[in-house]
Amino acid sequence: MEKEKVNTYSPDTVLEDFLRTAESESDSSNASTSEFDGPKIQRSASRWTGFLELFRSKSKGHFAKDPLISSLKLSKRFSRSMRETSSSSVMPNPILDNGLSYFKPQWKLFTLSELQTATNNFHKENLIGKGGYAEVHKGRLRNGQYIAVKRLMRGQQDERIGDFLSELGIMAHINHPNTAKLIGYAVDGGLFLVLELSPYGSLANMLHASKQKLEWKIRYKVAIGIAEGILYLHEGGQRRIIHRDIKAANILLTKDLEPQICDFGLAKWLPERWTHLTVSKFEGTFGYLAPEFLMHGIVDEKTDVFAFGVLLLELITGRRALDYSQQSLVIWAKPLLKKNRIRELVDPSLADDYNLLQINLMVLAASLCVQQSSIRRPRINQILLLLRGNSKSLDLIRRCRKPSHWKRNR
Repeated sequence: MEKEKVNTYSPDTVLEDFLRTAESESDSSNASTSEFDGPKIQRSASRWTGFLELFRSKSKGHFAKDPLISSLKLSKRFSRSMRETSSSSVMPNPILDNGLSYFKPQWKLFTLSELQTATNNFHKENLIGKGGYAEVHKGRLRNGQYIAVKRLMRGQQDERIGDFLSELGIMAHINHPNTAKLIGYAVDGGLFLVLELSPYGSLANMLHASKQKLEWKIRYKVAIGIAEGILYLHEGGQRRIIHRDIKAANILLTKDLEPQICDFGLAKWLPERWTHLTVSKFEGTFGYLAPEFLMHGIVDEKTDVFAFGVLLLELITGRRALDYSQQSLVIWAKPLLKKNRIRELVDPSLADDYNLLQINLMVLAASLCVQQSSIRRPRINQILLLLRGNSKSLDLIRRCRKPSHWKRNR
C-alpha cells in the first residue's frame, strides 16, 4: 500500500494528467529527414571557402557598408549558385534566405588587433568557455564595453567557415531580451563572433566558480528568463530554432542579471512540417544530452527541454551537470525527485533562504523535463506556465507534494 501511495504522488504519475490535454506529439520518421548528404555538403563547403575569400577581400577596404552584403553584390552568379546549392540540400540555409536581407548593418567588423587588445591577446585568464570547436574569451573594448569573443578553432577550414556563416545567419534572425546580442564579427586572422557581455560573465561562472553565493530570487528569475528565451526560439521567430546546446556556460548574465542564451553554433532550423531532425554527427555537451539524441540522433524541441531540465537542477542544487568524477546530475537527482526529498536537493549554500513554493515549482518542472521519453516531456510553454505558478501548476504541486511540505510559508 505504501509503495502505491508513493507512486501516486510522484511526478511521473502526475505527468500523465499534466500532458493529457496537450497536443499529440510524434517523433515519427515520416515527417523527419537526415541532416547529411555527403557529396552535397562537400560541394557546399567548397563554395563557402570562396564566399569567405570574397568576404575577406572586401573587408580590407573601408567599412562604411556591411562587407558581407557588399561582397555578395560583387558576384550575382556566385550568389545564385549558392542559392541553388541551398535549395538542393536537405536543410534550409539561414545565410541565403530572402536574398541575405537579414544581415544587420549595425554589426561592426572588428580587426584582429582590436580583439587581441580587448582580450589581452586571448590570455587564458580571460577564457570563459571552451567547446569542441570554439573558445570564448571575455574582453573589454577601448570604450569600456565588455565583450565575449567566440573564436572558431577546430575542424576543417571549410567546416569552420560553414559553421561561422550559419551561426551568423541564425543570430541575424533572432531578437529577444533573453538571447545574446551580437555586436560584430571578424574574419581577419581567423573567424570570430563578438557579443555583449557584463562583468558577471556566464551562469556557469556565477554558479560554480564565483565565491559570491547566487541568491535564490536570482536563480528563479534566471530560470524564468531562460525558459522565455527557449520559447522564443521554438515558437516566437520566423522559423523553429532548436538550440541543441542549452547549458550554464551558454547563458550570459546582463548587468541586471537577466539571462541571455548564447552560442548558436549547434543550432538547427526545423521546417514546420518536420517533427524532428535525425543527425549522424555527435555534437553537444555530456550531462545535458537527451537520451533520444544519444541513442538515435533525434533532435527536436524536446532536446532543448531536457537540457533545460538539467539546467534547472543546477540552479536548485548548485551542482554541475557532470561533476569532477563524471557523475551525472540527472542520475544523482532522480531518486530524490521521485521521493520528493526537496531538502536534500537544495543547494546547501542557500540554507533556508529560499521560497518554498518556487522551489517546489522548479523541482517539479525539472523532473518533468528530464523524463527519459521525449513524448512524456512537456513543451517549453507548458513548463513556463508551471514555473510562473498559475492555478493549474499550483494544483499539480499540491498533488505531487505531501501535505507536510506545505507547513512552512508558501
